[in-house]
Amino acid sequence: MHTNPQRPKHSLKSIPVFFQVCWVGDKGFEIRKNDRDFQERDEIELCEWDGLNFTGREIHGFIRYLTQFQQKEGFVVFAFEQTHRVDN
Repeated sequence: MHTNPQRPKHSLKSIPVFFQVCWVGDKGFEIRKNDRDFQERDEIELCEWDGLNFTGREIHGFIRYLTQFQQKEGFVVFAFEQTHRVDN
């Protein structure tokens, strides 16, 4: 599965406690408010945010699977595949 060039790249803030488990590969999903019309194959960029600043660490990838099942109204859960990481 590849990214979809007609779809936007979503830059998303992620606080350290959730970012770290994605960084080490233990968490490959996000639960997000669907205010961006997330779709399968969209590119994502998780940017670690400490509450005041971006830390420079980023996880890049794409959405592999998306559902609204059992989510609060207006929210989605999506599984993503990492393509690369940035550690500045």
